[in-house]
Amino acid sequence: MDLGTTGIWSPELRLHPDPVEIHEAAAELDQQGWGALRIPGLGGGDILGDAERLLRARENAAVVTGVLSIWRHTPEDMAAGHARLRREYGHRLLLGLGVSDAAAARRAGGTYSPLAALNTYLDALDRHAEPVPTDERLVAAMGPRLTELAGRRSAGTHPFLVTPDFTATARGVLGPAPLLAPYQAVVVDSDPARARTTARTFLAPFLGMGHYANSLLRQGFTEDDLAHGGSDHLIDAVVAWGDLDAIDQRVRAHLDAGATHVALHAISTEPGLPRTQWKVLAPPAR
Repeated sequence: MDLGTTGIWSPELRLHPDPVEIHEAAAELDQQGWGALRIPGLGGGDILGDAERLLRARENAAVVTGVLSIWRHTPEDMAAGHARLRREYGHRLLLGLGVSDAAAARRAGGTYSPLAALNTYLDALDRHAEPVPTDERLVAAMGPRLTELAGRRSAGTHPFLVTPDFTATARGVLGPAPLLAPYQAVVVDSDPARARTTARTFLAPFLGMGHYANSLLRQGFTEDDLAHGGSDHLIDAVVAWGDLDAIDQRVRAHLDAGATHVALHAISTEPGLPRTQWKVLAPPAR
């Protein structure tokens, strides 16, 4: 599955209320040359139905669930749904899986043991009558043990809120072959105060979630960096903001560190689909 070097990560492609506009935007993104569209798991819901809407709108490019929670979707449903979409659209759906956090596990009546839970889930995908192939699934990993598992039992990994230094470390754990596709938040705005405010508004809720906070602490940030929506140091490190040259430098830093694909999330203060930002960021422009 060829994802290209850059793709779009977008909650709006699930949340926007007008399905016709989503279809049109996805077709437009296809024409702009993006290698893949990623939709987040959010709170669950019909993520495969939302993926199918994007598959219908695109002719050849991949769609990735980036990522669905293993606590909100059963492996049986995901394997069956993935098989149906593969029959209909070919090998264009990459099933991204994440272990979420302890609260999600408790709500599902499970025990939060990420490695064990993910191995069990992958075992169920393998045992299904129509298994999800190893190269058509990937794992959200922010620690070395999950990263190692991702390289061994899936196409690779899609880490969230990470720096190019993290990308280099993850590539060392994965080895040369597996997919490494970091998420990269982007604000197309050269005004420092305004760009950081836009980024901080989006990031603040994630900084209060234990698993993301712990990941950032492991990456070398401090508790002070995580306070009050994130320090300028943290914001600048995990969000690429500025003009196209500045954003391209961050993408290139991930690729130079060993990423095979970078998923760009255009953060905007404007309501609706960020189609203007997507057009500015489109691969031919960079």
